[in-house]
Amino acid sequence: MGYDIHITRRQDRWDEDGSEIAAHEWQAVVESDADLSMIPAPPGWSGPSQWSAVLTTHPDEERLGTALHGASGEIGAKNPSDILIAKMRQAAKALNARLQGDDGEYYDQ
Repeated sequence: MGYDIHITRRQDRWDEDGSEIAAHEWQAVVESDADLSMIPAPPGWSGPSQWSAVLTTHPDEERLGTALHGASGEIGAKNPSDILIAKMRQAAKALNARLQGDDGEYYDQ
């Protein structure tokens, strides 16, 4: 079990209503950031549509602490490192969104 932090535009990330982050918006943020790189879906992936990126500038960090996954109109990370949380703040600002943890707390920008 882990703790997720989410980049969201909704009042609360679990709300069904509210503005979503589109895949092309997320991809544009990743492409404009030299620290991030998109990860293609694995061959034969049949799960939900997902767009993932990894923080490539800190290879010493655990891979699970450096991956970002976009789906359902938001971007999330499981057990993000402090370095990734800082990068998520930058991405949230670029997306006109904010960071929210699983318990509903917001990470001020």
